[in-house]
Amino acid sequence: MNQPANLVTIHPYFKVYSGKMEEFKAALLVFVEKVAAEKKNLCYDFTINGDIVFCREAYMGAEGFLEHFDNVGALLPSLMKMADVVRMEVHGPADELEKLKEPLAALKPEWFAFMFGVKR
Repeated sequence: MNQPANLVTIHPYFKVYSGKMEEFKAALLVFVEKVAAEKKNLCYDFTINGDIVFCREAYMGAEGFLEHFDNVGALLPSLMKMADVVRMEVHGPADELEKLKEPLAALKPEWFAFMFGVKR
């Protein structure tokens, strides 16, 4: 992935309620369809381990994520009737994370500021 300097990634982990997995997966397909049109989204996919579903998502800066949040926000309440968020991480440059702290405060994410690494 060619990474922009302001790359922000979000990592929510959902614990799906018993008997709700198929309905949850169907709901995620609606999210995927909406996200496909987002210009500042770089990655949006899901993996599963038992009843835990992980969403890997990457955006061009905090602005890209906030546009995403506006795009799918109305869908979240119905999704949260099928699962709990058991962990949420937000990764990115410190200045980009600051832009997200107030809008994401209610979700109580863990914040990870970028240190260094290989970028392609």
